[in-house]
Amino acid sequence: MRQLRFRGGGRHGRMDFPPEFAPRSLPMRWSFLAILLTPLAGAAEKPDFARDVQPILSEYCYACHGPDAKARKADLRLDTADGALRKMDPVIVPGMSADSEIIKRIASTDDEEAMPPKSFNKKVSAQQLATLKAWIDGGAAWGKHWAFAKPERPATGKSIDEFIRTRLEKEGLKPSPEASRETLLRRVTLDLTGLPPTTTEREAFLKDTSPEAYSKLVDRLLKSPRFGERMVWEWLEAARYADSNGYQGDGERTMYPWRDWAVRAFNSNMPFDRFTVEQIAGDLLPNATPEQKLATGFLRNHAINGEGGRIPEENRVDYVMDMAETVGTVWLGLTFNCCRCHDHKFDPIAQKEYYGLFAFFNQTPVNGGGGDPFTAPTITWPTPEQKKAFETAEALAGKLAGGVAEVEKKLADKFKDAPKEIADALKVAPEKRTKSQIDALEKKFGSEKDYAKQLADLGKAVESRESARRSIPRVMVMEDMPKPRDSFIYDKGLYNKPGAKVTAIVPADLPPLKAEKVDRLALAKWLVSEEHPLTARVTVNRLWQQFFGIGLVKTAGDFGSQGERPSHPELLDWLAVEFVESGWDVKRLVKLMVTSATYRQSSNVSKELRERDPENRLLARAPRHRLPSWMIRDQALAASGLLVDKRGGPPVKPYQPGGVWEEATFGGKQYTPDTGEGLYRRSVYTFWRRIVGPTMFFDVSPRQVCSVKSSRTNTPLHALLTLNDIQFVEAGRALAEKVLKESKGDAERIESAFCAIMVRAPKPAEATVLKGALERLRGQYKKQPQAAKDLLAIGASKPDAKLDASELAAWAALCNLMFNLDEALSKE
Repeated sequence: MRQLRFRGGGRHGRMDFPPEFAPRSLPMRWSFLAILLTPLAGAAEKPDFARDVQPILSEYCYACHGPDAKARKADLRLDTADGALRKMDPVIVPGMSADSEIIKRIASTDDEEAMPPKSFNKKVSAQQLATLKAWIDGGAAWGKHWAFAKPERPATGKSIDEFIRTRLEKEGLKPSPEASRETLLRRVTLDLTGLPPTTTEREAFLKDTSPEAYSKLVDRLLKSPRFGERMVWEWLEAARYADSNGYQGDGERTMYPWRDWAVRAFNSNMPFDRFTVEQIAGDLLPNATPEQKLATGFLRNHAINGEGGRIPEENRVDYVMDMAETVGTVWLGLTFNCCRCHDHKFDPIAQKEYYGLFAFFNQTPVNGGGGDPFTAPTITWPTPEQKKAFETAEALAGKLAGGVAEVEKKLADKFKDAPKEIADALKVAPEKRTKSQIDALEKKFGSEKDYAKQLADLGKAVESRESARRSIPRVMVMEDMPKPRDSFIYDKGLYNKPGAKVTAIVPADLPPLKAEKVDRLALAKWLVSEEHPLTARVTVNRLWQQFFGIGLVKTAGDFGSQGERPSHPELLDWLAVEFVESGWDVKRLVKLMVTSATYRQSSNVSKELRERDPENRLLARAPRHRLPSWMIRDQALAASGLLVDKRGGPPVKPYQPGGVWEEATFGGKQYTPDTGEGLYRRSVYTFWRRIVGPTMFFDVSPRQVCSVKSSRTNTPLHALLTLNDIQFVEAGRALAEKVLKESKGDAERIESAFCAIMVRAPKPAEATVLKGALERLRGQYKKQPQAAKDLLAIGASKPDAKLDASELAAWAALCNLMFNLDEALSKE
């Protein structure tokens, strides 16, 4: 299935799905569901409340008998022990399921009595009813939702592989053998840097046959500056980072220094607790540095609405809600947004607690007015070159202003009768005058040749100074007002319907916040306190998702009762404890994952295993899925030699079809691609317009709001881009030139091009197919020389005129074909 297949459809391609996307029959889906729901120790095991009972109550009961007081029916609450096990008018009688009203109602066939009611369109299954009966007969022991209990180090299990293998043994499965060294090299290099290994790196790794070779490879990749550029992508999606405001005006902003801060943080292995504190409250740290203030740009990455007719306070409240909900998703893994209007229907989060979280972020001086993409508070963040240019211009302006002041003392008598536009300008110190004021003085006193000349020179210097000032990016950051702003519960989330006043608080079902001063800094420290049950779990789960395709908790943004239980709860807790006890060491955690035997398995899958575990939740094999679109682009740039390996700075504008921005903005914004190196920078530096993201990136977050899980699809539309987009066609031609110049003979050149992308030599059968394709392309372009010229003209870089056009075109088309092979587009 995996050899020389195109991601396409119809007459010109075949739609081949990797195992994760293969169409599945209902029996296959249900068999896997049974794997997750069946207790490991067998059917006779005593039901566990958090694992077996609470999911049933949450699914069928909480909507009407849960946390939301306004939606609660019959004054019955089943999400707390006090409510479910009440003594008066009991619905659950511990030890006696036959006498428990809840069982009678669920089992009833009377539409008037049955629960949940018929209108609910859900019915408790016989197996679930049996679980509830067994739990009640066993004493109805209450428990806490697993995610709200502090993770503890499991009594058994000392490594990732031990936890995975224990589960596999219980399921009667065995892990897959280790992947080939070439596959491992490509997999881990893409995972840790987002780029394929070079030929030199490949040769060095294959020559190193020591037992430590793979570990040394991982260490090298973790030290690469490319590590931060790769790791930051998911963080940018979570942070809803973009280079424009969003909404109809969609004004451009300069938040990219914050993006570069995040890249540096990953590269320097900043401990995650510090990473957290600085982004939420860096400005509140004692003697906060400019870098720590810059870090708080995380919270200001939200969209800004400058549309006419919007009321400033409405905007301001929206921005604060966005901050609160983003923090709730990123660090707590809980769905806070529904609590804008009411108590959470499934999780123990009251509306009051939502606005208690809101209150932490409600102290910024932002008033919500206008669409300024540099809404204060801001911080300037010049490059060394920009700083030097500004200081030079400012010094020159100051020097010239001194000369002007001396002349003006001598001309004081001539200024006595000056009109008021002029008199006002003379009252301003020369170094503080605007260009227009200086121009007015020069025009008025042009007859004073020496004075006019000095004014003209000063005007030029001021203009240079202001131009240098404007070139310096301003980054929106956090800052609290001296006088606290009151916070309220907004009725139905409406900004103009404030109700009861609230103070900054955290949900009562989580550990208490112990701080003398309750502010954002206290909140940030609370999130990374040792007692907190969620932050470490949520974070290690997202990293697991990044490297294994699916998190141990599939619902990465919902660790609540409606989210999925962990596939390996003991492993999740072990990783969380390891993470905290290591000092929140991100690189150590990453190394634990990618050096595990579980990660190093082959992704090959048998029919039996695919039927048994179609989503690979048991991890009896390595995941195999399409690479993210940004990584596919970067791979093509790197393999072809076009990549400009430059870090940081303003966003760039690579190729994009014409008219996309114009149509989305009614002609208000026009896209002009960069020239030169801007076309070939890494994808992470691409300009991201919030209302219409870069067209070459599919399956990515739109950056409108916080997103912690990207979608992954596989459609023929993707092939239209990877086969025809200028970037990929040009990369094919650049790779072709490279192999034509550096290798000899068809066989060697085919192998070189194939290795540059797949990191392995083609098998004999594959080489034969590629050779046949090359011969057909040669014949085609020899007969159609103009078609060859047209192909080679695609892209800003120019082909080597010394190479035969038809031969280069044939190789360019062949290399483009290789970029579109199933294996090239997939994580193997």
